[in-house]
Amino acid sequence: MTHRKTDLRPTLSSMSYDRLGENPGGLSHHQAVLQPGTEEELTLHGYRSSPCQTFFFHLLSVLTLGSLYLVTYWRPEWRVTWTSRKCALTEAKFLILVDRDGKTHVETVHVEDVGTGFPKQYVVTPHRVGVESGATVNGASDSTHLTGASQRVMRYFLYQHVKYVWVPEKLIFLRLTGLDQNTLISSLLTDFRGFTVEEEMQRQQLHGSNVISVEVRSYLSLLVTEVLNPFYIFQGASIILWSFDDYYLYASCIFFISMLSVLISLYETRKQSQSLHDMVEASNVSSVSVLRITSEKTSVEATVDSKELVPGDVVVVPPEGCTMPCDAVLISGTAIVNESMLTGESVPVTKTPITVSEEAEVYSAEQHKRHTLFCGTSVIQTRYYGSAQVLAVVVRTGFNTAKGELVRSILYPRPLDFKFYKDAMKFILFLFFIASIGMSYSIYIYTIHEEGFVKTLIRTLDIVTIVVPPALPAAMTVGTYYAQSRLKKKAIFCISPPRINVSGKIKLVCFDKTGTLTEDGLEVWGVLEVKGTHLGSPVMDMSTINYSSHLMAAMASCHSLTYLHGTLTGDPLDVKMFEATKWTLEEPAPGSTNYDQVTPTIVKPSHQETYVDPPRHSDVIETPFQVPYEIGIVRQFPFSSSTQRMSVIVRVLGQQQMDLYVKGAPEVIMNLCVSESLPDDLGTILNEYTLQGFRVIAIAHRRLQTKLSWHAAQRIPRTQVEKDLVFVGLLVLQNMLKPETTPVIRKLAKANIRTVMVTGDNILTAISVARDCDMVGTSDRILVAKASPPTEDQPATLIFEPAHAPNPASNVKNVCLNIDPKYHLAVSGKAWSVICQHFPDLVPRVVARGTVFARMSPDQKAHLVEELQAINYIVAMCGDGANDCGALKAAHVGISLSEAEASVAAPFTSHTSNISCVPQVVCEGRCALTTNFSVFKFMALYSIIQFVSVLILYSAYSNLSDAQYLYIDLFIVTVIAIFMGYTGPSEELVPQKPLGNLLGAANMFSILSQIFLVILFQVVAYFFLLQQLWFEPNKPPKDESDILVCWEATVIFYVSSFQYLILCITYSPGKPFRKRLISNAWLTVALLVLGTVNLLMVLSPWSWLMNFMSLYYEANKHMMFRITLLLMVSIHMIISYCTELLVTSGSLKKCFQCVTCKRGPKNKYKIVLQDIEADPTWPPMSAPLYGL
Repeated sequence: MTHRKTDLRPTLSSMSYDRLGENPGGLSHHQAVLQPGTEEELTLHGYRSSPCQTFFFHLLSVLTLGSLYLVTYWRPEWRVTWTSRKCALTEAKFLILVDRDGKTHVETVHVEDVGTGFPKQYVVTPHRVGVESGATVNGASDSTHLTGASQRVMRYFLYQHVKYVWVPEKLIFLRLTGLDQNTLISSLLTDFRGFTVEEEMQRQQLHGSNVISVEVRSYLSLLVTEVLNPFYIFQGASIILWSFDDYYLYASCIFFISMLSVLISLYETRKQSQSLHDMVEASNVSSVSVLRITSEKTSVEATVDSKELVPGDVVVVPPEGCTMPCDAVLISGTAIVNESMLTGESVPVTKTPITVSEEAEVYSAEQHKRHTLFCGTSVIQTRYYGSAQVLAVVVRTGFNTAKGELVRSILYPRPLDFKFYKDAMKFILFLFFIASIGMSYSIYIYTIHEEGFVKTLIRTLDIVTIVVPPALPAAMTVGTYYAQSRLKKKAIFCISPPRINVSGKIKLVCFDKTGTLTEDGLEVWGVLEVKGTHLGSPVMDMSTINYSSHLMAAMASCHSLTYLHGTLTGDPLDVKMFEATKWTLEEPAPGSTNYDQVTPTIVKPSHQETYVDPPRHSDVIETPFQVPYEIGIVRQFPFSSSTQRMSVIVRVLGQQQMDLYVKGAPEVIMNLCVSESLPDDLGTILNEYTLQGFRVIAIAHRRLQTKLSWHAAQRIPRTQVEKDLVFVGLLVLQNMLKPETTPVIRKLAKANIRTVMVTGDNILTAISVARDCDMVGTSDRILVAKASPPTEDQPATLIFEPAHAPNPASNVKNVCLNIDPKYHLAVSGKAWSVICQHFPDLVPRVVARGTVFARMSPDQKAHLVEELQAINYIVAMCGDGANDCGALKAAHVGISLSEAEASVAAPFTSHTSNISCVPQVVCEGRCALTTNFSVFKFMALYSIIQFVSVLILYSAYSNLSDAQYLYIDLFIVTVIAIFMGYTGPSEELVPQKPLGNLLGAANMFSILSQIFLVILFQVVAYFFLLQQLWFEPNKPPKDESDILVCWEATVIFYVSSFQYLILCITYSPGKPFRKRLISNAWLTVALLVLGTVNLLMVLSPWSWLMNFMSLYYEANKHMMFRITLLLMVSIHMIISYCTELLVTSGSLKKCFQCVTCKRGPKNKYKIVLQDIEADPTWPPMSAPLYGL
């Protein structure tokens, strides 16, 4: 047996590069762009080591006490540019990679020796391209390895577990793919019958081991990484600085708190890593059976480690099932698979062998997923014919598989482009600017006071640790953390916490229909059978239909049902349809997995044994005079979203000819039928039922040729049999709304959150459901887009027609052409394709007004979400099936209704199978966003309060004491920052949305006004102290120590201690996004306790407490002064709270808009809606628009 080698070379159509720095031969360039325009886009820059630059780098690092090492640890690309020089990619030892999001990465180019049988397109030889002598191969230089004429090497680099291999002929690194790219289906069926051991080893060297592993790093490694984090480096430098300033108690406490934080962080990081590792390992397989070619060119079955699998291997799928260790395409036999790990759907899926539908058809894992066994999915059982085995060709291994891509998306999530985080970083830079002003003032003060250089330096640097609190970045996630915990208690799981903040800004929600808005299960309402040239009356009781009719045979056989553990399992629609026939499905006996030589599955009437007379003598195949009426399912063509139909080839027992039964979307089936078989009243009746919200399935039949044998039926392309059909009838199913649907839609509409339906169902059915659930108001108009692709005679056309009203009385409204502003567009998948291709400039208008999108394929659903995002909608998508996965991932917030693993289908997974989770996610998002803003502003103002206090005290030859710093930072600020996030969300959704721009006018006014009040009342309190007749100001100390126990420090401490509590109350808003402050018991108690302690220190100072806190006191003296201080604090609280109320009420925002003369909206969708209202010709109804 000879094995035909296939070309494994990846396509170069998606690659472009810039020829920079070419040598005279034109063979080298130092920069290239891989996969431009895709999510995997990478820009490569080649570098090779420079001994001279490397020497100076290490010298400077030593002179700067290792600072350069630390900086290049944080930014490794800087180390490459400082120690290496640019070179052609052919010579590169290091690569600087820039991804689509602008992030930089550094990877090393590896070089390996390869054998003579290695795929030649990846082999680098001396005569093809010279390799830079500086690069090393397994400890030796490249020049050493390439001295011999027979030297052959492979160059590659690994990026996020994906291998990129150098292709010498094209002078570029390309992503290494398996057989999922540019492989003909005919090649998969004929060219792969197993590898020899030598071929397998060569391919394993190229593709690597078939392993998906998540590294669980040791605690020591995690500790080094954590300690070298800039946050802890800054914290460590601060502790050293405080120690030099004799703040030993404070420095020690912060040190122990930091160590505790490090340990907790290590534990959580390790725990998450271990959980992901265990989840991945749980679906790994240790061994698998494959076909191997022996030296005698015969194929034998061998058991190998699953790590050794490579693309092109032929896997023998065991009858008892298994967990797939790779992605493989079925070439013989069928398999029943549970794909819930990937799609979230718990209903098993039947996989059938792949066949060639058309010449030169190329395999695609997405298009041919009904024939592909995906890695990590569970094969429940298999079926094969006679002595044949269930075989599958491996197409992808390792991290290139579907499971590997999911794990990669978890390990390397796309950065979330949310303005809050960018604004927070800008604000931190603003704080550094304030710190520089404070440092300048400190230098000025200490210079006037003639202090020593060391003290001046320490106090100046201390300003930085005060103004820029190290915990500020962590404070931004407090609200998110608590929101995630609350969602988990509601059975809503989130694997991407930053998405919680984004959910607080949701402006539009897309819903799937079936299983999301409506019940999963469909009830068979009735059937309509063709009677001559018309459809007959609806039949509710299926038992009254003739058992031998084509309609009954189609309902009994056109499905992919099977028995699992004694339970009929499959698509819910198929289950209901088959149960309505009251027939029996028989499969091979339990324990037997091979099919009968004739049929795998039999269906027959179950009420009694039914016998029929044999057909003509020529059709009789060794049968008695009467034979039982049984239908054997010979082959299934599974349902797919792209074809919108499924079909089966069957044979009635005793007959030689086979029949084809097809069911699917009416408009699809009608196009496949001969026109003479279509009833005259089909369109009218179809509209009648779809307008009432019924789901209608069309059924057709075809008698196949006599010469079609059983083996030919297994190989015949689908397109050759699904044509020239005869229309049989309609199956009408009732799909009820879930009881939670309408209240949730109304709740979202009340909150001014737009809702859109995106479904694969009929457009009229979708419109009916949209009306029933109040997505479309009872008085709202619906216009259906009618778009036609271009023909030879005319260009593409687009026109909108009024949807038929559900009752005749409302038809009068449709006569008028003047469109009320409150109208909705309904668009089918076919019309969507035409609009996108031939009317691209109208897409924003369509999506801005579109409410119902029907007959949408999975790709079209994802495209719609992207178009909505393009006009600045914050989009959420809620769905429950595999068809929604693309849209769930494309949306800003994807919510999957599934009981599958929470980390698979979408960022959010709800175990509650209705859309009540959507307002819960929105409420938690709004609460989290508000909390994060509040905590962030509180932490920023905390630093400003302390900053102002210290600068005032520097002027008075004083400072806060060790204990005072400790009390403020540990007992006030830390406690408040932790408990502020405990406040839960408001249960009511309001039209008002939380502020999302930290540097917006309203937020900046809030921060700056509070800063002004903090400075004002501290300065007023200080000058009020100076006016007291009994007060004696500090005098310059004789040594360099500060005067800590004095009235200046005591008064500033009193006032500032209350200011922290005031800002906590001010920045703890209640409605409309959060519950009231008093509902947060922990924070309320903390405020009461801290307020009481502050009052005791002011009014009734205990000597031991005052001594410990280094506060100046005189028993029973200056009580009026103390009361006046409390009065100032009370006034500060009232003004502060009222100022913040002005900000949160929205009045201030309107004032700013008036002042700045804001003329129009910034969001694109608002601009589009304005353009629509100003355009009297839109939407076109009287005359069509012509496209490109």
